[in-house]
Amino acid sequence: MRLRAHIVRAALVLSLITGVAEAQSTNLRKLETENDALVWRAVGRLDIGRAGFCTGTLIAPDLVLTAAHCVYDSATRSLYEAGEMTFQAGMTNGVPAALREVAQIEAHAGYDPTTPFDEDRIRHDVALVRLAEPIPTHELDPFIVFSGRVTQGPVSVVSYGRGRAETLSRQNQCQVVGERDRIIAVDCDVTFGSSGAPVFTHLNGRGQIASIISGGTVTGGRKIAYGMALPALVADLKRQMYANKPRPTATVRRLGVGGNKSSIGAKFVTPGGS
Repeated sequence: MRLRAHIVRAALVLSLITGVAEAQSTNLRKLETENDALVWRAVGRLDIGRAGFCTGTLIAPDLVLTAAHCVYDSATRSLYEAGEMTFQAGMTNGVPAALREVAQIEAHAGYDPTTPFDEDRIRHDVALVRLAEPIPTHELDPFIVFSGRVTQGPVSVVSYGRGRAETLSRQNQCQVVGERDRIIAVDCDVTFGSSGAPVFTHLNGRGQIASIISGGTVTGGRKIAYGMALPALVADLKRQMYANKPRPTATVRRLGVGGNKSSIGAKFVTPGGS
């Protein structure tokens, strides 16, 4: 899926962000063996019907974090149906570590797909997808969302993208080049399909998700990608998902006394029916 075409306006965001880092970033590398991909298999490809794909990351056994623009139909400006999406976790050479259908989609309430692309859309370009069946933690270990403030310095990005759609790729080190008003700029190598990709900080051992990729541009011959501060947005989305989670329909069974099946008996209410 595209790294939003209207991202050209992101150059306006760059004018708000100062202090470009000078440290060296590494090249993007495909994780072509299971051993290479092992640590990162909770990052997966979120397939959206015939519209393409984005990158998403497990943050709980049944929750995938991605970009809000990934879950909207660009033609109708409405959310895709859950049944149109699947999540292929840790896909390596076309083979996923786990494959799940999607049961629920929630984009942050602050994201408006009908407005022109601007800084506010980057700030709120976050969505959660609930899987129909959780992926057990002994199979894949979800990543934690970083709770601190993202400052300048090294990060890494794991993603799928055009030309590398069936295998995870990782840039071991790229740089946070600025942060302002909850928008984060990085010089990471992203492309179409990388929307929603996790930006990892490694300050506390295992990588934690500091931001996700909303889009990118090229300025002065240099690739710049944009993300957002996550903690408050993810907390909002979890509450929103719980509030909107479809509730099972209760059905009533009557159990008669003795052989008279039509007699009045106790009622048992069973979620989902039986």
